[in-house]
Amino acid sequence: MKVGIIGATGYGGVELLRLLHGHPYVNQISLFTSSDEGMIFSRKYAHLKGLYDIPLQSLNMDALVELDVVFASTPAGVTSTLFPPLLGKKPKLIDLSGDFRLKDPRDYRHWYKKQPATEEMLEASVYGLSEWNRTAISEAQLIANPGCYPTAVLLSLLPLLTSGLIDGNSVIIDAKSGVSGAGNTLSRATHFAETNENLSIYKLHEHQHIPEIEQAIGQFAHSSTPITFTTHLVPMTRGIMATSYAPVTGNVKEEDLYDCLEAAYQNNPFVRIIREAAVMGTNQVYGSNYCDIHVKVDQRTNRATIVSVIDNLIKGAAGQAVQNMNIQYGFEETAGLTGMPLYI
Repeated sequence: MKVGIIGATGYGGVELLRLLHGHPYVNQISLFTSSDEGMIFSRKYAHLKGLYDIPLQSLNMDALVELDVVFASTPAGVTSTLFPPLLGKKPKLIDLSGDFRLKDPRDYRHWYKKQPATEEMLEASVYGLSEWNRTAISEAQLIANPGCYPTAVLLSLLPLLTSGLIDGNSVIIDAKSGVSGAGNTLSRATHFAETNENLSIYKLHEHQHIPEIEQAIGQFAHSSTPITFTTHLVPMTRGIMATSYAPVTGNVKEEDLYDCLEAAYQNNPFVRIIREAAVMGTNQVYGSNYCDIHVKVDQRTNRATIVSVIDNLIKGAAGQAVQNMNIQYGFEETAGLTGMPLYI
C-alpha cells in the first residue's frame, strides 16, 4: 500500500504517520504540506530522527493520483477544493476535516462560515463512523471522518436511542477536551498561561459539531430532535470526556442500558463497556483507538448519565481514519491499531 498524508505537520498528521508506520499493509508513506515544502520532517519533530529524515513534498496532483489512499488532516475549507480532481481516480480519500460531514451545504455555510463543497462531492462522501456505517464505508471512495466530539457522543448514545431506552427529545451533552483538539497553530486560547490551571467554556451554542451530531442521530436513530451540546477546554494535552444526560423511557433499568450497549458492541474491538464509574477517565484510552462507555441511572430523576472517553487524536481522528481505511480495503479492522493505551 502506498499512502499519502496531506497536512502531515499537524497533530493529526503526525498521529496518522505513527499509526501507519506500524501498519502491516502499508510500505510507503508520502508526506505533503502547503507551507513547509522541502523541510526535513524530523527537524520539525525531533522524535522522528532516524525514522523520517525525509523532505516534505508540495501538493502535487500527479503524485497524489498514484497513491492507494490519501489522508487529509487539514483545516476546514481545504479539501473541498483539493479533493474534486481525485474523485473517480485511483486513491481512496479520507478527510479528517469537516468539509464533507454535513450533507446540507447551508448547514456547512452557517456553522463553518466557509464555502461548502459541491453537491457531487457531498453525495459521494460517506460518514465514517466506523462501528455504525461499515457497509457504506466499505463501498465508498470518499470518507468524511467524524469529528472527535461526535465520535465520543454518538458511540455512547446511538445504541440507547435506536433501542428507545432513552428519550431523544431531551438530550443534554457536556463535553470536555484537551488542548490538542485545537491543533498546533499558536493562539491566545491555547497559550500555556491561558490554559494552565484553567477550565474554560467555548463556542457556546455555536460549535460546528452540533449539526454533525444531530445529522448522525437522524441518520442512524431516525430522530430529528435538537440537542443541547456544550464544550469545555481542560488543561491537558489530549483526551475527551463526553457526559450525556437523557430521561429513560418507561420502566427501563440500568441493567437494560448495559445489556443494550454490550449487545451493540460485542463484535466491536474498539468499544469497551465499563461498569465501574471510579475507573472512568481519559488516561485509560490515552494514545489508543478505544472508546470506553459507562452509564448510570439516577432513580430519583429517572434520568440516565452516559459517560464516554476517547483520545481525541486517535479514536477522534487518526485512529478512526486508519480503521476506516481497513474497512475500505477489507483488512482486519484492528490492523495498525493494536497498541495498548499509554495510561501514564
